[in-house]
Amino acid sequence: MTIERHLRLIAGSFVLVTVVLGYFHSPYWFLFTGFVALNLIQSAFTNWCPMMTILRRLGASSHELKA
Repeated sequence: MTIERHLRLIAGSFVLVTVVLGYFHSPYWFLFTGFVALNLIQSAFTNWCPMMTILRRLGASSHELKA
């Protein structure tokens, strides 16, 4: 998987988990959901996201491997 696909998977998972936690546990979890949304909006304009930096350091590829 490419970095972009990893990023979408992680962001989507964070949103889903925090929505469930916000509904069942505490509405303060929605603040984290908002933080994820702001990061996605910011990355659309700057083409930089903190999670992408972390994924690169963990060795995620930025190119799709061809079979």
